[in-house]
Amino acid sequence: MAGPLQFETPTALDYFVSLVADDASLSLVEAAASIAQDEYPRVDTQAVLSEIDTLAIKLKRRFPADAVPLQRLRWLNSFFFTELGFAGNVNDYYDADNSYLHQVLTTRRGIPISLAVIYMELATQVGLTARGVSFPGHFLVKLNMNTGKQHGEVVIDPLNGRSLSREELDEMLAPYKRNHGLQDDFDVPLGLFLQAAPARDVIARMLRNLKEIHRSAQDWPRALKVMERLVVLLPLAWEEQRDRGLAHARLGSVDAAARDFSAYLLHAGNAADRGDVAERLAQLSRPPRLH
Repeated sequence: MAGPLQFETPTALDYFVSLVADDASLSLVEAAASIAQDEYPRVDTQAVLSEIDTLAIKLKRRFPADAVPLQRLRWLNSFFFTELGFAGNVNDYYDADNSYLHQVLTTRRGIPISLAVIYMELATQVGLTARGVSFPGHFLVKLNMNTGKQHGEVVIDPLNGRSLSREELDEMLAPYKRNHGLQDDFDVPLGLFLQAAPARDVIARMLRNLKEIHRSAQDWPRALKVMERLVVLLPLAWEEQRDRGLAHARLGSVDAAARDFSAYLLHAGNAADRGDVAERLAQLSRPPRLH
């Protein structure tokens, strides 16, 4: 007689894989909320979504259905930044909790990108068209203010809801342009940096923030979990597989590191670090020296 059926419980990474498998069905807020499950396994992402839905319902009751976009934006900003008190965590900007949506909802403190994800979801639910902007050094939100009579966009800082002028955006961008040689004959228009970011790119930026936090602290077990998500999310970004290999090597997982380095060398073409990675791969196969 056959025994009872047994099913393996999906891991947090399995769940993430299912969320980001297809761009058409990728829910930015759910995927963003799921990132926390590596650190907080008991986080219920559906409860996070429900909490945001409850806030949106509360806000929608404040204004009539025929309110124009500018009115909706003003009410949203007042509700989000003043009444609820969302703001940047200036006292501990590099705390990993700033990237976990359930924590941001509890503390009302975060970094631009985590605040933006919650803000954009609320904006969408109250009838606004809001998109994230992967601006260098500071994530922004762009809102479409089109009505039947007027056209335009507003770019806001998700730390405080302040609308940013072109002059302010140019000033924010200036250091990046200087550092990357994008001046004079090589200058590029501001609009290139204000394009709407796809959900997959927003999640990648959130994960890379966490990756840098853990890598700076040399917390390789936590860094590896984040890198696993990045490899799943961006399967053709071979530098993520290289970095995962470095984390595996730090943790003594020689075979896993070798697989990642080999994949990188196979696909990375003439990357500048190709020789360094090849040397690291060779080192993994050398027998240990005896003393």
